[in-house]
Amino acid sequence: MDTTRGSKEMVILAGNSHPELANLIASRLGKPLGNVSSYHSSNRETVVEIDDSVRWRDAFILQTGTNRLEAHVGRAEVKEMANRETSVEIMESVREKSVYLIQTANPKDVNNDIMELLIMAYACKTSSARNIVGVIPYLPYCKQSKMRKRGCIVSKLLAKMMYKAGLTHVITMDLHQKEIQGFFECPVDNLRASPFLLQYIQESIPDYRNAVIVARDPGSAKKATSYAERLRLGIAVIHGEQKTNEDEQADGRNSPPLREHSRIMDVGVGVPALAAKEKPPINVVGDVGGRIAIMVDDMIDDVQSFVAAAEVLKERGAYKIYVMATHGLLSSDAPRLIEDSPIDEV
Repeated sequence: MDTTRGSKEMVILAGNSHPELANLIASRLGKPLGNVSSYHSSNRETVVEIDDSVRWRDAFILQTGTNRLEAHVGRAEVKEMANRETSVEIMESVREKSVYLIQTANPKDVNNDIMELLIMAYACKTSSARNIVGVIPYLPYCKQSKMRKRGCIVSKLLAKMMYKAGLTHVITMDLHQKEIQGFFECPVDNLRASPFLLQYIQESIPDYRNAVIVARDPGSAKKATSYAERLRLGIAVIHGEQKTNEDEQADGRNSPPLREHSRIMDVGVGVPALAAKEKPPINVVGDVGGRIAIMVDDMIDDVQSFVAAAEVLKERGAYKIYVMATHGLLSSDAPRLIEDSPIDEV
C-alpha cells in the first residue's frame, strides 16, 4: 500500500499489547498515531472507542507484543471497565483513512488481545475507514490449524472473525502453517524473518562455518534445509521426538460407532484392535560431533522438546547449541528450563 499519500487519507491505530512498536512504526512512516480508547467494562467486555472519523480513510490497526506493556499509545486509549470488559476509544477521526492496527498474542492474555483487535477493527469499520490493515506479527491460534479428534479448526474461526470485524488486509510473519492464509477472505502477507536470522548467524555466531543446521523433528526438515542451503552448511535431523499434540493425532470422529445389541450371530470376523503408539528411540541423522548445532523453528513456546533435542545433540558431541525462532513465546517455566538445559543461546 502506498504510504506516501496525504495524511488525511491514512490513520494508524494501536492497541495495548506493544505501544513501543506502534510508536516506532508511526515515527518511521512520519504519521501520528490515531486517537483510540480501549478498555474493559465492569463485566469484562472489551470496549473500543475511536474519537475521530475514519470514513473513507485507510485504517491500519497495529496490535502486537509477546510482552505486554501497560503504557497507552498516542491518542488511542484501551481501558478495562469495572466488569472487566475491554473498552477502546479512538481520539481522532479515521474517516476515509487507512488504519493500521498493530496487535499480536501475548501468551498471558491472548484472548483479550484478540478482543481488542476485533473491537478496534469494528470501530474503524463503523467509522468509515477506507482500509483497515491488521499488523499481527504472531497470529494467535495458528497451532490449531488442523482438525484433531472432535475439536475444530480454530485458526479458521479466528480468520472469519477478523474479516467480519472489518480487516481488509492482514500482515503477519512466519505462520505456523502457510495454509492458514487460505482461511482468510482478505489478502494476507506472510513475511519471513529468515533473512534477519541468517544475518545473525553470519555476524554473531563465531566459527559458524563449523555449524550444522538441526531439524528438531522430520517436520522441520524443510525449514532447516532452506537455512542450510543459504549458509552452505550441513543438516542433521532428529527422529523420534515427535509432537504428540500436532500432526499425527488420529481424528476421533473416524472411530467406529458403538456396537448395538443384535440378533445376528457373530461368526468371528471383526475389526482388529489397533496397536498402541509407542515413541521410537531418539536418533540423530547427520554428524554433529565437534560441531555447533543450530536448531531453527518458527516459534519457541513449550521448550521441553527443544531441551530433549539439545540433550541428545550434546550426547552426540555438539559443543555448542543454539536455538533460533521467529516467535519467542516462552510460556510457563520455559526460561528456567532453558537455563538448566544444554542450550547455550536462544
